Amino acid sequence: MTAVVFYEKPGCLTNARQKALLRAHGCELSVRDLLSEPWTGARLQTFLDKLPVAHWFNPSAPRIKSGEIDPAALDRHAALALLLSDPLLIRRPLLDTEFGKAAGFDDPGMLKALGVYEAVAAVHKTCAQQPHGMDCPPPD
Repeated sequence: MTAVVFYEKPGCLTNARQKALLRAHGCELSVRDLLSEPWTGARLQTFLDKLPVAHWFNPSAPRIKSGEIDPAALDRHAALALLLSDPLLIRRPLLDTEFGKAAGFDDPGMLKALGVYEAVAAVHKTCAQQPHGMDCPPPD
């Protein structure tokens, strides 16, 4: 059984589907509240290092959707400061596993290591919107 620390936004339906998928594939989850976790820049950075700065952000966050914040216009320092000041902006879930750390639920290497890659790919094939991280609505 693979242990996964899963940082979520409590009440997020997409995170609930992701957790159910991981559990169904034999992962043992330790679920944490992403919004109340006492983040430091150095600690948060370990989840984000593999991604371009613009991908550090949750594209569904209200401040991103409204255009108030343009992640593509930020450097690493400014982006990290924003994420620490408003954790709702952090791309989720954050995953901490024996295979490494990841931000989001779309890193093929992480999903393969956790044994859920094929299941996630199947979900995306049923969704015309093809968003990242299983954000598509359940098929009818």
